[in-house]
Amino acid sequence: MAKIIITWLKSGIGYKEDQKRTLKALGFHRLNGRVVHDDSAVIRGMINKVRHLVKIEEKTDEAK
Repeated sequence: MAKIIITWLKSGIGYKEDQKRTLKALGFHRLNGRVVHDDSAVIRGMINKVRHLVKIEEKTDEAK
């Protein structure tokens, strides 16, 4: 399954509580943190909710 790398770039301060909880649910602990997830509809929906706070990259597997 394809992987995506998500980087938290902007603070959640001043945004709604559900967006802050979404960042925690994605696995972030601090600003500029990076997490890797399988590319699924659930994760894409969570990213869509906080798309103004994060950056998304496709992970490529060169060592196959």
